[in-house]
Amino acid sequence: MEGFKDIIEVKVSQDDRGKRLDAFLSEFFENTTRNYIQKLIDNQNVTVDGKEKVKNGTKLKGNEFIIIRIPEDEILEVLPEDLPIDIVYEDKDMVIINKDPGVIVHPAQGFYTGTLVNAVLYHIKDLSTINGVIRPGIVHRLDKDTSGLIVVAKNDMAHVKLTEMFKDKTIEKRYLCICKGNFRNIKGRIETLIGRDPKDRKKMAVVTENGKIAITNYEVVDSVDNFSLVEVGIETGRTHQIRVHMKSLNHPILGDSTYGNSDNIAKRQMLHSYYLKFNHPITNEELIIVGDLKEDFKSVAKRLKLDIKKVSRLNK
Repeated sequence: MEGFKDIIEVKVSQDDRGKRLDAFLSEFFENTTRNYIQKLIDNQNVTVDGKEKVKNGTKLKGNEFIIIRIPEDEILEVLPEDLPIDIVYEDKDMVIINKDPGVIVHPAQGFYTGTLVNAVLYHIKDLSTINGVIRPGIVHRLDKDTSGLIVVAKNDMAHVKLTEMFKDKTIEKRYLCICKGNFRNIKGRIETLIGRDPKDRKKMAVVTENGKIAITNYEVVDSVDNFSLVEVGIETGRTHQIRVHMKSLNHPILGDSTYGNSDNIAKRQMLHSYYLKFNHPITNEELIIVGDLKEDFKSVAKRLKLDIKKVSRLNK
């Protein structure tokens, strides 16, 4: 592992037969550019059935075994950018932002501009240093196309305590989503293991082994024919947890092309982190933060005639 931060093994399925190697890997890795993938291949960090000298355009035959060695992050300067951010709370220890959909939280492979961190560096001058230049102040994250509340630490003491609070589950997090279909049970608790989908390593899935415990609680707020507005509380924070759990109930989130189907009603997954309740990491004062729904979410709900006014916590 020396010189590499991760080594990933992937088995190619027959469904991927005929794909270019670089295209296949671009689909496998989220938030990664084709240029970054091609650089990995050119630098012989990708082997196919033990062969190191492979090309970006190598056509897959199916059933190959691919090993990808991910180098350590380059030490680079992440530049401030004058990008709009919606700050809903700020004090000397932290700031809470209502993230727009389509925004990556922090720079990653091939994405060094246009992220939330680039915007935060411009608008907020004091940030914790624990996560270095790539993720200054970032305590947790949301998927690119999930909107909602992100907590950013402004000093190291606040960062450490906030990280502990997320780990100890003392921060109450609630989401709203629009799901396909109508639920048999208005309320429910989902407790499963989540890990890599054995049939498609690009995705996460409910698994019976080699996964991590994931707990999601949900309640249907409103429903119309074929669609439901659902409030979700999570006790764990696994990758794609809510999206995977909703799919496991056969009610995928509207607009989620990864775990459902793309839909002309919504251009992204209708998932928004709207509510945080926790004690301040320094003062211990109880905080309740609500992040208003983004306009695209409101528009889709209105089009479907789902009543977001029924979400009581949004109206307090």
